[in-house]
Amino acid sequence: MKLSNQSEVPVYTISGSNTARPLPEWLARRRKRSLKNDPEYANRVELLQDFEFEEASQCVRVSEDGEWVMSTGTYKPQIHTHYLPQLSLSWARHTDALNTTFILLSSDYSKSLHLQSDRSLQFHTPGGCHYTTRLPRYGRDLVYDRQSTEALIPAVGVNQDGMGEVFRLNLEMGRYMRSFEVDVGGDDFTSTGGGTLQGGINTGAVNTGAIAEESHNLLAFGTTLGTVELWDPRAKGRAGILLPPTQSTPGEARNEITALEFQRSGLTLGTGSSNGLIHLYDLRSPVPLLKKDQGYGFPIHTLKFLQPSSLTREQTMEPKILSSDKKIIKIWDPRDGTPWTSVEPAVDINSVAWCKDSGMILTANEGRQQHAFFIPQLGPAPKWCSFLDNLVEEMAEDPNDPNAFNTSQAGSVYDNYKFLTIPQLRTLNLEHLIGRTNLLRPYMHGYFVAQRLYEEARLITNPYVWEEERAKRVKDKIDKERESRIRGKKKAAVKVNKRMADRLLAIEEKNERRRAQRVLQKGGDEEMVNAPEPATEPATEKPGQGLLGDSRFAKLFEDEDFAVDETSHEFKLLNPSTLPEAPERKQRGLTAVEQEEVDDVPGSSSDNSDSESEAERPLKSQSSGKISTSSYKRTKKPQARMQVSSSSGVGATRDRSFGSRAQNMRTKAKPSRHSGVVGEREVTFTPHVKSKQDRAPEPSRNTNFRSKERRSASGNTFRKM
Repeated sequence: MKLSNQSEVPVYTISGSNTARPLPEWLARRRKRSLKNDPEYANRVELLQDFEFEEASQCVRVSEDGEWVMSTGTYKPQIHTHYLPQLSLSWARHTDALNTTFILLSSDYSKSLHLQSDRSLQFHTPGGCHYTTRLPRYGRDLVYDRQSTEALIPAVGVNQDGMGEVFRLNLEMGRYMRSFEVDVGGDDFTSTGGGTLQGGINTGAVNTGAIAEESHNLLAFGTTLGTVELWDPRAKGRAGILLPPTQSTPGEARNEITALEFQRSGLTLGTGSSNGLIHLYDLRSPVPLLKKDQGYGFPIHTLKFLQPSSLTREQTMEPKILSSDKKIIKIWDPRDGTPWTSVEPAVDINSVAWCKDSGMILTANEGRQQHAFFIPQLGPAPKWCSFLDNLVEEMAEDPNDPNAFNTSQAGSVYDNYKFLTIPQLRTLNLEHLIGRTNLLRPYMHGYFVAQRLYEEARLITNPYVWEEERAKRVKDKIDKERESRIRGKKKAAVKVNKRMADRLLAIEEKNERRRAQRVLQKGGDEEMVNAPEPATEPATEKPGQGLLGDSRFAKLFEDEDFAVDETSHEFKLLNPSTLPEAPERKQRGLTAVEQEEVDDVPGSSSDNSDSESEAERPLKSQSSGKISTSSYKRTKKPQARMQVSSSSGVGATRDRSFGSRAQNMRTKAKPSRHSGVVGEREVTFTPHVKSKQDRAPEPSRNTNFRSKERRSASGNTFRKM
């Protein structure tokens, strides 16, 4: 798939000699292995299977329903029919003679009429050649009148009256009708063969014909004299004649009419001449409305009005005219003749067919492969190859920009040029080039400069620009790496679905670490890595990225109606791998034994709590009362406090005698010198011999094998129950 035209209206060559290099049979086997490494061969687009002939193609037609393409070619003379929905060759058939032209009589391929070069007329059906008939003289063209079911064949030579003939073959009756007699200037008696049945080499002929099927059904025949005769098939007579325009010089050769085409309205008639001139006529005036020169001087063989197939269809383009000679295909505006686009293949063109309501054009040409051209601005791709629209859009950066529809140079018009103003040109010392060379192309308030010239001038002006750019890129990488460093754990400041927000933050942090690792793998300058970090401004809170920072999902973390209950049965079914949030563990209280031990420990009782109310007592955690905790071990005795006592108790003690007071006093027993035992048990290392009575008796070995400890194998367990 190549771009054939670099104009504002691009043309893509889908298939043809410009896109695929045909290999000879003897060379194809040798180069078969090397073609797998050929990018041009690997990226080819084969639109239709075997859309080619061994030598050349002569004529091509598209069926009315748009699903079949029939083409003829040589050598050997044959017919190819392609089924478009399957993009494949349906059948191929050989004929006895070369084909001049053919027409499709039905809406599909089932009925076709072929004019052969051996003066024969063949009727073909899906089963083969249905019938063959002979013509009195060689035919030049074929026209089919659907209303009268007549095949009209303009022929070479004159009859006995010196008039050219258009043979009429009635397909309903199966016989020839009276021919239309057209003035072709009489026989040429001066040249070889003059006066014979076929006429001399310079004898007159009816070259082509056309019919206005969708309007008044008039017939038009072009002659070698340059005249166009209009015939009414209902009256079987001449309705009018269009004379050729006045020639510029008396010695100029006569312009033969080689192509005719009616517009859908039937009021405009287009004629193509043998010297490459095209005229547009209004049938109400003999003066041509427009004259268009094809440019190469070759005979025009195809004229088509490119209009939508239905008047009710929305027209996306203005009407265009397609004209073709053997060298070039041109599409232009019928109002003023302004060129729209053109296609010039490498081989000669013999016939052109347009797929209605699309931008696809098929050709029959010299050379092995037939051509297929696609013009996106002419219309969309046909329904049987709609993938071409996607290919073109992928190849173009901007589908709305006509200059972007190309292959390797997609959108490079502004990529290859740099727009500079006059002050910028002065900075780069390029001001002296203004008006002296085409390196600076004026555009608006500045100039377009080639990108390579701009880079060279910038480097000359500032030799250190490369090092500055490199240092800047390394610094950007380091700053990006610093931003991705692992810091404290982020907490999502949300009201609802906090656990979900924490998971999202964890995913974002994981992605940041991966990006940081990729930056580290690429590496950077050691000098820039070891450089001190620049002073940064105090960090400001930035809105979260991803789902947390998306305003569309803001209510998910604010509105309680969107709260996710992770303990519900539905949530567990949808998220079986999600671990539910563990419930809060209740702290175990003290047992009765532990509580008694705490009460018995001095300093832990409630002796000092009598003077304090429950409201004034500070709250203590339950864990501080446990003996095994560190808080209990750090418990200290309360400090001594001054207390007011009763004065009566002091006086009573003072009035008692010394003897009464001494009776109640106990003397302290002197501790024994050998008593060093404290507690309930005594541990000593003095050797002590145990008596025989203290020894434990050894268990006697039971020799009774039928004791209860041994299971009887023969006895029944249930009997002993």
